[in-house]
Amino acid sequence: MPLKSSQILALLKEKRADFERFDHTAQQAFQKYRVALAKASHMSEDAILKDLSDCAPSDRGAEPLESLVNDGNWVKSSGLVWQSREDSHAWVRDRLTDISTFAVDGSQIYPGKDISLPIALIQIGWFENFHSANKHYDKDIAVDVMTPADLKASSSGDPVDRRVNMRRFEMEVERLIQYMEDRAGDRACLAFFDGSLVVTFAEAFDQTTRDFYVKCVVRLLQASEHYQVPVVGYIDTSYARDLTVMLQRLFNLPDAPSIHDAPLLGTFMQWGDRTPLFSCRRSGVLHDYPVAIADQISFTYLKAHDGLPVRLELPQWIYDCGRLEQILDWVRCEVIIGGGYPYVIETADQTAVLKAEDRQLFFRLLQDWAESEELTLRLSRKMVSKARRR
Repeated sequence: MPLKSSQILALLKEKRADFERFDHTAQQAFQKYRVALAKASHMSEDAILKDLSDCAPSDRGAEPLESLVNDGNWVKSSGLVWQSREDSHAWVRDRLTDISTFAVDGSQIYPGKDISLPIALIQIGWFENFHSANKHYDKDIAVDVMTPADLKASSSGDPVDRRVNMRRFEMEVERLIQYMEDRAGDRACLAFFDGSLVVTFAEAFDQTTRDFYVKCVVRLLQASEHYQVPVVGYIDTSYARDLTVMLQRLFNLPDAPSIHDAPLLGTFMQWGDRTPLFSCRRSGVLHDYPVAIADQISFTYLKAHDGLPVRLELPQWIYDCGRLEQILDWVRCEVIIGGGYPYVIETADQTAVLKAEDRQLFFRLLQDWAESEELTLRLSRKMVSKARRR
């Protein structure tokens, strides 16, 4: 049955005070942090580092890496204003012609109770855009089938989704590393990682799983520096609080878990603007990274669309070798092409996604193969019924 809007509206009205109280408390804290941001934006990087010296490096949230000279509130204006869309695309052509951009994404079919055998399918898809008149693009997929042994499952009802997610993550990282190997030393390429290079999400898991995700990202960062192929972690909707924590430490502010970096910064930014570059000094999972890697993850916030600024994470070697502005312009170009989101990431996602017809094909292939191999495979009546209806 459809939702009953009258019941939902009645409940919202009944509980309005809870939402109002939360919003009032959050707004009070938000104003304190905004005042702190204004003060901090007039401080030099040396002054900030001095005031943070009483805090352990892993408890500072962030440290300024780039010069903090800005236009107020840590906004570095891009000055990018065009009279028409055609003008913006001319700017893109000037910077991105003959530059290769690359991204990879994945999707999966999880094991389920509708199939008697524990089995999963993972598909990754990648897209490389050469931005050249001679080479248009390279787009392809790779798949993997996870067996009961891979899943460590004794029946199709065992909770194994996490292992499927881990394998998908591993395949995506391996493909990015392969791209870096293929492009070793090429100064005309950029790899996008769809997500954060600081795998805070892994803190919710056991230590073995946490170590797995850390190991994957560490390998990616090591490959980027070794092959000198830049990689940018792109987070469109970020709930990171690194700068917020840094402000809290600098001005002894009350803890405010509801305040995130992006809303604090976004009010003051125009399209193309960014913050200075900071080193990530987040507590938690970064302790599991090798020190030489953990110290080299930097970030900036970029105004890429009408919403809140996006978070970009990148290895520090890009800044150290003087390529930061070039790489950020390439990111801006991809955002322009994609109409607010990097075209290369969007296309990789479309390439990788498994649709309903793909699921049905997989189950038919699985059933035919099981019969030919004289393996016992049972499909639930529910699945058979769905297949008939579709």
